Amino acid sequence: MGISIGHLLILLVILMLIFGPSRLEGIGSSLGKAVRGFKDAIDGIDEAKASAQAKTEVVNSSREQA
Repeated sequence: MGISIGHLLILLVILMLIFGPSRLEGIGSSLGKAVRGFKDAIDGIDEAKASAQAKTEVVNSSREQA
């Protein structure tokens, strides 16, 4: 029981009546920036983990050689 296309269209019409098209554009833009920022933060965490893991592997391999 998900949301169908018809429900989304009705919701969009109601939102346009309440906020107006110019305000919806601003809300959409802000929401897009927030999602993009969240994705960038997640990517940054993944890169930090990969970097930390690479450093750990370098330290471990240097210890094994010693």
